Amino acid sequence: MKNEDREMQGHEYDGIKEFDNPLPNWWLVTFFGTIIFAFIYYIHYEVAGGPSLKQELNAAMKSFESQKSAVAASTKATAPEITEQDLQKMSEDPKNLALGAQIYDGKCAMCHGPQLQGLVGPNLTDKHWKNGKGTRLDISHVVRNGVPDKGMAAWGLLLKDDEIYAVTNYIFSKKDSNPPNPKAPEGDLVQ
Repeated sequence: MKNEDREMQGHEYDGIKEFDNPLPNWWLVTFFGTIIFAFIYYIHYEVAGGPSLKQELNAAMKSFESQKSAVAASTKATAPEITEQDLQKMSEDPKNLALGAQIYDGKCAMCHGPQLQGLVGPNLTDKHWKNGKGTRLDISHVVRNGVPDKGMAAWGLLLKDDEIYAVTNYIFSKKDSNPPNPKAPEGDLVQ
């Protein structure tokens, strides 16, 4: 490698000499690349009318809302036909209730409490129901489709049908269990 250092006249201080060395090529390519990118970016967004961040957000939100409504419609339409008696037969299997308890602890307890006593969500052990009449089918419907206006997520796309039925039976099995410190009753009294 040749030493092409060229001493600059009058650029010496405390024995330190300043040399006029060219910049490395990789640095020059990067520098000029950023200038070209900035020029194209400016032309696209300022002159050619490219979308602003607000316009991109609005477009993304419209797409999200349409996908969300399509998923909600398909979830409700694809719910399998099941009867109250079918759910009751499933509840007789201890493995079904154990699976329901496991899923409840992992997904529901943070809002409804570890003993279903209600925290952010309503108490699930009393005779008051905000959505439905507290039947197994009503509980299954709420677990599958959620209650979006109250902040409850729809679990229909995240849980399998058997898991939804297991959680339903677990919740139903805890009716009238009288946990300590229950949340005040919400909704309509169902006898």
